[in-house]
Amino acid sequence: MMLSALKTPRAAAFPAERRRHFRMKVVLLGRYMLPNRMEYPCQSIDISPGGVHLAAPAKARPGERVIVYLEHLGRIEGTCVRTTAEGFAMTITATSRKREKFTAQLTWLANREELGLPEDRRHERIVPRNPRSVLMMDDGTEHIVRIIDISLSGAAFSSDLDLPINTPVRLGTTPARVVRRFDGGYAAEFRFPLSADLLDENLEL
Repeated sequence: MMLSALKTPRAAAFPAERRRHFRMKVVLLGRYMLPNRMEYPCQSIDISPGGVHLAAPAKARPGERVIVYLEHLGRIEGTCVRTTAEGFAMTITATSRKREKFTAQLTWLANREELGLPEDRRHERIVPRNPRSVLMMDDGTEHIVRIIDISLSGAAFSSDLDLPINTPVRLGTTPARVVRRFDGGYAAEFRFPLSADLLDENLEL
């Protein structure tokens, strides 16, 4: 899937949604899944705590449930409210706690883009209280590993296994692939970013 094939579109105005939430022009790449479980690349045009407008090659129909994974923000769930020339707009379904975290992160991202700040948020990592996890290979074999740290986009784990780069694995139930080797272990990139509200020291993979 070619994310570069998506053009950066002009932000569209949604008066009803603007009355509820201020929409910020934050451009993020990601993927989304429709009810038929087909996945496609996407790019955000603008986002508010209550909704997101996506540039998307396959449009959701109004009323359809959509799951979106956006870089920095992780998993977003909601319902399509309208189609647009670029893709579609959807609501965001979230608990008050998750929406509060989402709003803070969204504001940070909007300010970062405006001020040209580095993307250090992407590399924020936590050390889990319980580092034990199970690494599952494609053939179903399992190995006990120790999680060193976790970010929204991946994890580092210690292991004496011989794993080639790009090996598909599961850390617990989380699909990932090996992207780097270091002395005593590996770095793995998650297939989908984690939700921001999950990233704390109590997280277990």
